[in-house]
Amino acid sequence: MTNPLVSVRDLRIGATTDAGRKVEIIKGVSFDIAPGEIVALIGESGSGKTTIALSLMGHTRTGCRINGGSIRLGSSEITAMSERARARVRGTEVSYVPQSAAAAFNPSKRIMDQVIEIAAIHELMPRAEAEKKAVELFRALALPEAETIGKRYPHQVSGGQLQRLSAAMALIGDPKLVIFDEPTTALDVTTQIEVLRAFKSVMQRGGIAGVYVSHDLAVVAQIADRIIVLRGGEIQEVGSAEQILHAPQHSYTKQLLAAFEPVPHQPIAQPEQAAKPKPILEVFDLCAGYGPLRDGVPFAKILKNVNFKLERGRNLGVIGESGSGKSTLARAIAGILPAYRGGVMVDGKELKPDLQNRSKDDLRRMQMVFQLADTALNPAHSIGAILARPLTFYERLRGKAREARVIELLDMVHLPAALRHRLPAELSGGQKQRVNLARALAASPDLILCDEITSALDTVVAAAILELLKELQRELGLSYMFISHDLSTVEAICDDVLVMYKGEVVEALPAARMSTEATHPYSRLLISSVPQLDTGWLAGLEQDPELVAQFANR
Repeated sequence: MTNPLVSVRDLRIGATTDAGRKVEIIKGVSFDIAPGEIVALIGESGSGKTTIALSLMGHTRTGCRINGGSIRLGSSEITAMSERARARVRGTEVSYVPQSAAAAFNPSKRIMDQVIEIAAIHELMPRAEAEKKAVELFRALALPEAETIGKRYPHQVSGGQLQRLSAAMALIGDPKLVIFDEPTTALDVTTQIEVLRAFKSVMQRGGIAGVYVSHDLAVVAQIADRIIVLRGGEIQEVGSAEQILHAPQHSYTKQLLAAFEPVPHQPIAQPEQAAKPKPILEVFDLCAGYGPLRDGVPFAKILKNVNFKLERGRNLGVIGESGSGKSTLARAIAGILPAYRGGVMVDGKELKPDLQNRSKDDLRRMQMVFQLADTALNPAHSIGAILARPLTFYERLRGKAREARVIELLDMVHLPAALRHRLPAELSGGQKQRVNLARALAASPDLILCDEITSALDTVVAAAILELLKELQRELGLSYMFISHDLSTVEAICDDVLVMYKGEVVEALPAARMSTEATHPYSRLLISSVPQLDTGWLAGLEQDPELVAQFANR
């Protein structure tokens, strides 16, 4: 047996709450990582995944501290080191790839200067040698124009390219261990495949050990040798990727696996009516874009002649990768981004393109739930105040009547009434998204536009939000337009699906038949890029080379 590269014994990490109460968030965790082995830490939000991963560098978040146990990395006892000594091993012995590469890069510095910064800080090699090594890493990570991409600024590359560049930054100092903190969570499926392939090949080639933090079991299945399942700061189960995925022992692991396969959508039976009702939403020849107008046409044209109908009580999914125009479509329908041509009809009535010119009832009937609850909720207002605003605006409620309706709205989204006194920062990601949904329900709408509302949530929480949406639809007779890059999520809640590519609808099919009957090359590429719960899926991925080549420059 080789000696482990990483040895964690009885790790205990505590935190102090805003009220001054001391809590233990990591409760006696122990595990080893062998040289060259990739270990995944999985679990829902708040399980301690990232806290444990950061502790391997001797780092804790503000308000947290390592209270007990030991962490050994190679010959270094991380827990016993001074902060100065820990700084010497960061980047050379252990390095970190963040969840959001966009937030990790300095927008005012060229990419090459940032990638080789570690080599300069630790005086590992001359600049020319560091740049040569960086270009080799760019090639190994399958980045385009490896010789020149370093001359660009971060905003001049795509999200997937920036994520791979952050991996190059982590690898430049030849670390023995790399920590990946949910690095593909914000990426669409086709980009995720490219990034995972690049990570896996460069780690295998260099024999580098890794810790991969994720809540996505299908992603973990492609990259991990071993999986550690966490919940509430404690290890629930440890096993090989194959064993955890196909023969889990612990009930919580089984719950995580069950949440990965959403319950298929059952269409709601509509009552027979003599006259066919008007569609709740009809979009015709819709064109929208960004930038200054010239002859009534914006500089950047995004949506190109989009047409579809959504019948009352049914749900429509809109899928496509980043930049396909999905969110722009939702914004144009809502009037946030006025369309320059075409129109939007709700229940047979054509709406004004601009939000400001729509009536209060037009606004009430169609509400939007945004992707990031963090930015959609005012951090300075209590949950009660956030929910009270639409009640005052639409219903003119005041005092006790408004308070009672706020409590009722929280109950509708399965949140306790006491939560109304808290600020958004005091809630979990799933709770914030439920508040976001409750705010939309405050207007008593007929149609809700959901823009990637589960993409930032872990599997278990996302599955619960989907079940809540279905329940609300049954009780309130709602219709949803659901935007996502995740086909399995759309299949779990939608009756019909539109596939968007470069601002155009390239395919429209019933959701139940999308996986088997899609004919457009781009639809087939999207479907074949959805990760499966199979450890050999990425290695054996047989995407049509012509499809991949056709859309390589998208």
